[in-house]
Amino acid sequence: LLLIFFMLTSSFVTPSGLPVSLPTSKASTIEVQKVSVTVTSDLQYYVNEKKVSKGMLEAELKSRLAGSNGSVILHIDKDVPWENGIFVADIATRLEAKVVVATKPK
Repeated sequence: LLLIFFMLTSSFVTPSGLPVSLPTSKASTIEVQKVSVTVTSDLQYYVNEKKVSKGMLEAELKSRLAGSNGSVILHIDKDVPWENGIFVADIATRLEAKVVVATKPK
């Protein structure tokens, strides 16, 4: 019963299947993954493991988030300039989605 309660009241990020080296963080919360956006070290964009161009990212997120105020989990390789993460976060925010940055625990 306690396990079920814990599972229902907490959320978690499941790791994406794409090879990115996440930054580390001492503070982390667990979040249910709705839509995952991955930016690899060679600046390739993926939405839930589907490769999309940077120009098509907003349309793909809009279709994935349609009708819900979901969450977008950002899996940004630690070597990627953060302007790319901000670009994705801006799109998600305009679509009224919660933005969460995935990190590895220290």
